[in-house]
Amino acid sequence: MNAKAKSRAARNAASGGAPLEPALPDREPAERPPLVAAEGIVDFEVGVGQAGERLDRFLGHAADERRLALSRTRLKALIEAGMVAVDGLETRDPAAKLAKGAKIAVVAPPAEESDVAGEDLPLDIVFEDDCLIVLNKPAGLVVHPAPGHSQGTLVNALIRHCGASLSGVGGVKRPGIVHRLDKDTSGLIVVAKTDAAHQGLAALFADHGRTGSLVREYRALVWGALEGKAGSVDAPLGRHSRHREKMAVVSATRGREAVTHWRLEEPLGPASLIACRLETGRTHQIRVHLAHIGHPLLGDSVYGAGFKTKASQLSDGARLALEALGRQALHAATLGFEHPITGEALSFASPPPDDFTRLVKALRETGDHRGG
Repeated sequence: MNAKAKSRAARNAASGGAPLEPALPDREPAERPPLVAAEGIVDFEVGVGQAGERLDRFLGHAADERRLALSRTRLKALIEAGMVAVDGLETRDPAAKLAKGAKIAVVAPPAEESDVAGEDLPLDIVFEDDCLIVLNKPAGLVVHPAPGHSQGTLVNALIRHCGASLSGVGGVKRPGIVHRLDKDTSGLIVVAKTDAAHQGLAALFADHGRTGSLVREYRALVWGALEGKAGSVDAPLGRHSRHREKMAVVSATRGREAVTHWRLEEPLGPASLIACRLETGRTHQIRVHLAHIGHPLLGDSVYGAGFKTKASQLSDGARLALEALGRQALHAATLGFEHPITGEALSFASPPPDDFTRLVKALRETGDHRGG
């Protein structure tokens, strides 16, 4: 855990757990201007202190200084595609060393059409402008096409909905996915419509609110009563050694840093309603971390399979509500960030869906019955 995380955890423990507020953190407005789209031919010149640099690294730094929406991945692709000339000569080697005073021309071609088909699927849109769109994703909807899910995804729906307003992410007219929710997790998700917004949002999500404006909060129903009112799970995550489709807590040498903060919202007899805030964004992070400390999510068939017998502790109504949920009880409830182009502070809240709410109500009745 880094120093900031330790400091936050210590403050939470001392105070009994500060509320995970949906508001954006207090901070000075960003001093850097927003990213702008790069179109047509963009010219650069190698300065005295830049002689000897690799072509791709020079362009990455130069584009960033000029706040051009040209990621290093995109620039490398353009170099290898023959869209970059050094002193008038086409150069396809990203590692080519540059001489002082060299003049570089980068051709940023119009975005290509996506090979993903658009589909007319219902979308619960919370906010939309020319740069990005915030949606409330229902449980059961896959975010991105993948083997086994080539159709019926959020990306398919966005390509149809956004149409010509997709100006190109990475050179292709497609929505820019900067974070994902599991298929069976409901709640708020933001997607970029332009390359500039995509890069700005990607930087925010890579920082995970450590120094930037990003705020993400989840509501989760977990088995058992947690110790204390708040806490943190700091445990590296990586692929499971035997079940490659699963994630697991692993050694620091095998995994990546992962930190989840939680706060008790309401004890519910054999279960608890908690709020979770991510300090990192690993695959299945909340699900794995909570299972790791002995409190897996209700309905999680992957990481909470050993807790199926816990359902016997529930009232008939709660058991039926859990069966009706049919998935892990996890909802992305709050999303806040500074707009990557306008700088506006945006904050959104999404109440849990009806099946989640019905389960909470039924658990309250279970808790009241057991307590009385």
